Amino acid sequence: MSDSYHHGNLRQALIDAGMKIINESGEETLSLRKVAALCEVSHAAPYAHFKDKEELIEAIQSHVTDQFMKELEKAVNEAPTSEKALVDMGRSYVAFFMRRPDYFKFLFSGQNIVAHIQPGKDHPEDYPPFVLLKNTYLDYINENGIKRTKDEQEVDILKLWASAHGLASIACMSGVEVSFDWEKKISTEELLR
Repeated sequence: MSDSYHHGNLRQALIDAGMKIINESGEETLSLRKVAALCEVSHAAPYAHFKDKEELIEAIQSHVTDQFMKELEKAVNEAPTSEKALVDMGRSYVAFFMRRPDYFKFLFSGQNIVAHIQPGKDHPEDYPPFVLLKNTYLDYINENGIKRTKDEQEVDILKLWASAHGLASIACMSGVEVSFDWEKKISTEELLR
């Protein structure tokens, strides 16, 4: 194996290889040595980017979250109203993971996603995509003068999240076959509204 990497960004290749190993055989089987082998670099090469396995896992989660947030923020920022932002955010949620089922599996089968559902309380450890959902929902009810108790708001937020997450989960399942094109269907109001 070579110490130089001639196929592009080694750090990103290590992140991708790490996610592949985790998704195929579990986080407990991940090692920097295995990631190096998969990238066809020396066993020492990953240490230039990550001090240990835990730091690589954090980098994988950060990379996936950053990519996910870009998609969701784009949907919210391009929407003319908060109501449209909620719908478009749900559609982007499903589309993002439908195109990247390995990201869905990585994030939601082993990582610690923190989300305090209660509206009106900020928690710095909350998962950023969830914070965006909660804030967009609160913008929606405020913009439209909708009166909801805190309990009703909490239920609404859970229902919004469950709709998008459930559809994304189904779209990512390898054994589920549908007669329609997911991409086209989520752009209509039939699945998410």
